[in-house]
Amino acid sequence: MAHACIETLSSLGPRHRQSVDAARGARAPHRYDRILSVIREIDVLWINAGLSCDGDTIAMTAATQPSIEDIVRGGLPWIPKVNFHNLFLAYENGDEFMARFHRAANGELEPFILVVEGSIPDETNKQAGYWASFGTDRETGQPVTTCEWIDRLAPKAWAILAAGTCATYGGIHAMEGNPTGAMGLADYLGWKWKSKGDIPIVCIPGCPVQPDNFMETLLYLLHMAAGKAPMIPLDDALRPTWLFGQTVHEGCDRGGYYEQAEFAEEYGARTCIVKLGCWGPVVQCNVGKRGWMAGIGGCPNVGGICIGCTMPGFPDKFMPFMNQPPGSLLSSQAVMTYGRAIHALRRFTQASLNKEPSWRGRR
Repeated sequence: MAHACIETLSSLGPRHRQSVDAARGARAPHRYDRILSVIREIDVLWINAGLSCDGDTIAMTAATQPSIEDIVRGGLPWIPKVNFHNLFLAYENGDEFMARFHRAANGELEPFILVVEGSIPDETNKQAGYWASFGTDRETGQPVTTCEWIDRLAPKAWAILAAGTCATYGGIHAMEGNPTGAMGLADYLGWKWKSKGDIPIVCIPGCPVQPDNFMETLLYLLHMAAGKAPMIPLDDALRPTWLFGQTVHEGCDRGGYYEQAEFAEEYGARTCIVKLGCWGPVVQCNVGKRGWMAGIGGCPNVGGICIGCTMPGFPDKFMPFMNQPPGSLLSSQAVMTYGRAIHALRRFTQASLNKEPSWRGRR
């Protein structure tokens, strides 16, 4: 793993940078290029101190399109120089690691992208103590709560990414009856909130987040920062539309079995698993097409039911997980009336096509 906090090479070569600087009359590099209205250098500050299992950080290290190494080592053209700060991936620790976050909170580090991982607890619902913290206050030595960090950094961030379902919509920790009052970042800041760069909160859900989904979205924002991409398109749940515009079912290898009314009765079968509790026909997620690592894996591809982890209603509206979804009871019965007939006709045609034409062979 490359050093995550390395200050990477710019996508522009030295001669090109010098010619641009000379044309602008610049003597030293600047983080903002005011004349070209682009960002030349940016920090990514990752707070993984929400209520979480840190699974999104771990998942992100498996990305290949692009990989984190591609980003931090300057291996991609037309993006700013990137300084990446994640607690699990940094050599620094303690006060040395937290220094960048304090500088950003004081307005001394701009521009930066803020990544939040984990649910946001309600720190006002108790008389004492705290639910989640990240580092300590330099003056008092007391823990700084995750909510305080968001309050300090969000108004100064060029863009904000919510990584994983916990950060996007609350996730497991936000189940009914939880004591923390957990919520997603959009619930905490407001669904209409916009960053200093006039960008809405960008949500990349998943439990954990699909690795390439996160890194591809980060790359899109970096292209925006470099002036190479328009405003990121988001749906009503603040998800990138090109990643979450289709359902699991629409990209599922098992979809053909559904229309032929071939449903699995037990795990391990290769047919459609909707009767085993799969919510794929209504859940917006691309894991069926994209897989998990290097195009391999993904819940339905390896026989696992979809439990709706990319949806705002997860997990409460999808429980109990192993029961057949109520809506599929009607649709699967409807499919049964014509699916078997279609399957039989296809088998008849298939049998004919599996025979050579009569005119071939020795006469």
